[in-house]
Amino acid sequence: MKTVPTVAVRATAVAALLSAALTACAAGGTGRSQDATTDQLSADPLTAVRSAADITGRTGSVHAATELTTESGSKKAAFTGTGGYDYVKRIGKLEVDVPPGAATTGKIAEVVLPGIVYLQNSGAQNSGTKIPEGKWVKLDVRQLPDGNLVSSGATDPASATGALRGALKAELVGPETVGGEELKHYRGTLDLAKAAEATGGRGADGLRMAAQTFVVKEVPYEVWLDGQGRVHKLVEDFAFAGVAGSKDPKDQVKVVSTVTLSEFGKPVDAAEPAGDQLYSPPPASPAK
Repeated sequence: MKTVPTVAVRATAVAALLSAALTACAAGGTGRSQDATTDQLSADPLTAVRSAADITGRTGSVHAATELTTESGSKKAAFTGTGGYDYVKRIGKLEVDVPPGAATTGKIAEVVLPGIVYLQNSGAQNSGTKIPEGKWVKLDVRQLPDGNLVSSGATDPASATGALRGALKAELVGPETVGGEELKHYRGTLDLAKAAEATGGRGADGLRMAAQTFVVKEVPYEVWLDGQGRVHKLVEDFAFAGVAGSKDPKDQVKVVSTVTLSEFGKPVDAAEPAGDQLYSPPPASPAK
């Protein structure tokens, strides 16, 4: 992915993860606008899938396990993370494990709000970056070509489920028992631009940027919903050009994002970093 030249820290705090994946291999939320216990899974597959993000949001909060795998030619990498999202406060936090052989080390902590992402890399000092230990980098997702859907090693729960608002096709595969609970399994394709339009506000910024960047415009997905219509598991297949502007298949990077949700309604520990915890790059030296 192309580095945004006006965002100096992106090369050290964000793009490092994506480039590491290639070399080693916000969010919407409606809060509790109604009693979540009144929700029921629609009999129509397309309605069920398109409604899933709002229904999941009405639970108030979710805990999440994420996996992001990237593949470019013979090179593969997998990022895993855990965390959650508070739909009432519209804030989430994820901790992502960096795979062996990546350009950076340690864990990536990510705090997401609609249109904003904060990143902290516990191994930044070992990877040669100039970001002080313990500091956070604040970025507007519009500064990131993919809208932060994959560049920090995870797709946050609100963005992942929000993409379902743009579902174009939905097919009921059948019932499946997962963890002792009967779920309905659907598959189809979605349009990120339509998802952004349906989401609206700053929460749509990431979806909108990704819609412009990803080369596959009809994104394949699979989703597992419970009897209330809540998302329990979601798999989305993205693709982008590893070489800017190239349409050659060998230059395409495939990304599979898997988000598993649980513990609906359980409080999530997430807070926006304080001002003194943020990293501010030094001003550029005047040109001579």
